[in-house]
Amino acid sequence: MIISKQKDFGYILSAIDGKSVFIVGCAQCATLCNTGGEKEVLEIKTKLEEKSLIVTGWTILDPACHMLNDKRILRKYKKEIEKSEKILVLACGNGSQTVSDIYEDKDVISGTDTLFLGEIKHAGVFEKKCDLCGECIVDNFNGLCPVTSCPKGLLNGPCGGVNNGKCEISEDIDCVWYQIIEHLKENNKLDKLQKINEPKNWSKSTIFKMRV
Repeated sequence: MIISKQKDFGYILSAIDGKSVFIVGCAQCATLCNTGGEKEVLEIKTKLEEKSLIVTGWTILDPACHMLNDKRILRKYKKEIEKSEKILVLACGNGSQTVSDIYEDKDVISGTDTLFLGEIKHAGVFEKKCDLCGECIVDNFNGLCPVTSCPKGLLNGPCGGVNNGKCEISEDIDCVWYQIIEHLKENNKLDKLQKINEPKNWSKSTIFKMRV
């Protein structure tokens, strides 16, 4: 899922700049992150109204990144959106851009910062698992991704900073290369490390449109 955090209320207030606003949330990732579900949308609505701002309406998209579904849902709020000067989107960057594509004449404000594609460890705790690089290589490393999990993004490791299985960046970070070696060792696949991995072709992560 896409992990996000809600922007500081002061920033949101400044971006709205005293204008009337319609608020949009997301029923999926933003809801699970507690950044843009119904609860958060209503909280923002109340805080804006306490600042004497006009909130013309609100809705929750399911999901915010689905263009056709967004159009269907937002059609029900045509009058409320027409009355608004701005649209505040509490969803990932993809969701914000989808709403912006639908309402090109509106000033769309992103109310969250999109952090990473992650795994839910347990309620409220997320772990970064993917950088959406466009060329998945986890099969080379026994299901682990050094691109995402190594702070240096090393494709041939570990570096000289590893200490007792921990990263030199922080003792709270497990060295993914230490984990890779241990996993390969357990599965008698250490020979995979004899291959020197070429630098990644990052152009594969910049394909703007694709069909599956």
